[in-house]
Amino acid sequence: MRASLRDLLGQGRVLLADGATGTNYFAMGLESGEPPEFWVTDHPDRVASLHQRFVDAGADIILTDTFGCNRHRLKLHRAEHRVAELASGAARLARSVADAASRPVVVAGSVGPTGELFEPLGALTEDAAVEAFAEQIRGLVDGGADVAWIETMSAPEEARAAAMAAIQVGVDYVCTMSFDTAGRTMMGVQPGALEAVFADLPVQPLAVGANCGVGASDILVSLLEMRGFTVPTVSKGNCGIPRFEGTSIRYSGTPELMARYASMAADSGAAIVGGCCGTSPEHLAAMHGALAAHVRGAAPTVDGIVSEIGPLTNSLPGASGEGRRTRRRG
Repeated sequence: MRASLRDLLGQGRVLLADGATGTNYFAMGLESGEPPEFWVTDHPDRVASLHQRFVDAGADIILTDTFGCNRHRLKLHRAEHRVAELASGAARLARSVADAASRPVVVAGSVGPTGELFEPLGALTEDAAVEAFAEQIRGLVDGGADVAWIETMSAPEEARAAAMAAIQVGVDYVCTMSFDTAGRTMMGVQPGALEAVFADLPVQPLAVGANCGVGASDILVSLLEMRGFTVPTVSKGNCGIPRFEGTSIRYSGTPELMARYASMAADSGAAIVGGCCGTSPEHLAAMHGALAAHVRGAAPTVDGIVSEIGPLTNSLPGASGEGRRTRRRG
């Protein structure tokens, strides 16, 4: 049963996006330094298995295993010639799981940053970025992706280039940025300025929002700053705070915490809620249960977020543009 993201958003309920890719792959045997995208051909059964577990947990949207599937990122592994192969193959794997579901599940083609800096800080031009993203998105669409899911962006120029590529290919798109540096992206974009990044493009995004970052509390505060947007918003937060346990990274979030986060994200105005790093199918199942039972209430305050989810890690931008530390404990 197939439906577009536009169709599902039109239902008016809060949609559930899936959880982490990389951190779940590590639990399934991914080695440090191994590109997750190679699993599309090396371990397709594992890729499909994670998609299936997220669908079983209640996901309405599953993201393809293509976060780094652009020529610039794959060049680091001498695989820049495999963009179309890996992108289309990843979309086909997700599509096979979505098509077998008893309810509509959207296949979102994950499009991450190139890892390059734009002129004048670096050598990447807008034309080159659009070309690289279009190559990836074309492969995703050929494999059956319903929408381009542009994520973890920091630079407005790169987010726009990816959006322009999606428009060129002729597919709907979503864009989320990572507000992980004093309440801004690494390149200085504040959450309230995100919608304006795409304002002059001929096709607007289906949704915009935040993903990854530093923790569930911080992403909720970023989401509150987007409440005046005209397009739907997305919150795909990390599963608590990362910490080292020996040589491994573990995330502090429990299923119970992520359930509370999902409810608060809905109250903060999110039309799509999901998890990013550290979010397992078990976490997602708890989020699904919370959203199914949730009755939307008033938007939370920062104090309420801290009380329910935990202390903020970020320094938030004040009215003067300077950072200010807010509600940090511990």
